[in-house]
Amino acid sequence: MKRRYIIALSLATIVFGLDQLTKLLVKANLRYGESINVIQGFFDLVHVHNRGAAFGFLNRADQSWQTWMFAGASALALVVILWILRKTPERDVWTISGLGLVLGGALGNLLDRVTQGFVVDFLDVYYRNWHWPAFNVADMSICLGAGGLILALWKSEHVSNPR
Repeated sequence: MKRRYIIALSLATIVFGLDQLTKLLVKANLRYGESINVIQGFFDLVHVHNRGAAFGFLNRADQSWQTWMFAGASALALVVILWILRKTPERDVWTISGLGLVLGGALGNLLDRVTQGFVVDFLDVYYRNWHWPAFNVADMSICLGAGGLILALWKSEHVSNPR
């Protein structure tokens, strides 16, 4: 197996495993809607269900179509990720790593969405009147992976067009 697949699939497997394990722990230890303060005035562990996209986007919209629309979008994203990975040079570690992180996160949330109709979110960050929507390990991984992909594009642009 080529190095790029080993790196990306290893990252995806680790992220998927951590995501599913943390969600299982939340479901086993917190009732739905329950919250545990971890850092006063800044961070709680919560147990909420997100039927929308990342960070609660469309969480309260008509739910009859959402599960399958988001599952279909995730499945399409997986195909695109694997296609891009196939075309990525072995030396492009930022792109390979970014794709692996996005892949693992997408798989974690896709499994939840298909099996439960929602994603379990449990990380709740806030400060005074500001509140970020609850999220999970898969969401963090997707964001970190997207950041890695942006960095890879930026680096390749600066390498090909030095000033």
